[in-house]
Amino acid sequence: MLSETKMSQNILHDITHWGIRASIGAIFLVHSLKKFDPSWQEWLVGIGIPPEMQLPIALAEFIGGILLIIGVLNRITGAVFSVILLGAIFHIRWENGFFVSKGGWEWDLVMLAAVLAIIVAGPGRISLASLIKKLPKFLY
Repeated sequence: MLSETKMSQNILHDITHWGIRASIGAIFLVHSLKKFDPSWQEWLVGIGIPPEMQLPIALAEFIGGILLIIGVLNRITGAVFSVILLGAIFHIRWENGFFVSKGGWEWDLVMLAAVLAIIVAGPGRISLASLIKKLPKFLY
């Protein structure tokens, strides 16, 4: 019990928690930018996804990336990102095999694991959610 208390109050733990959350958020944010390009809509059609999905996917990744970085609505964002990543793994990359060097789903699996960890851990103490005390816990 004592070790749990010390770990939860450790500033390095807080910084690491924020760093992981912010890194994943930044990756999604940067990757979202290419999805606003009209040529990405053509790519979606080529893999059997309706072109109308371009904007929702791009916005989900852009806004979600920002939300992860600032630390609010992280569990909801994590759930949305999990759906996107599962779609990428099973609909887009599965046939290419595991290794990312061959267009596989290795990287998407790492991102999925990180997003699931964020869902479980919540936003942490270095977050907007921890500053807003009135925010319901399920919105963290």
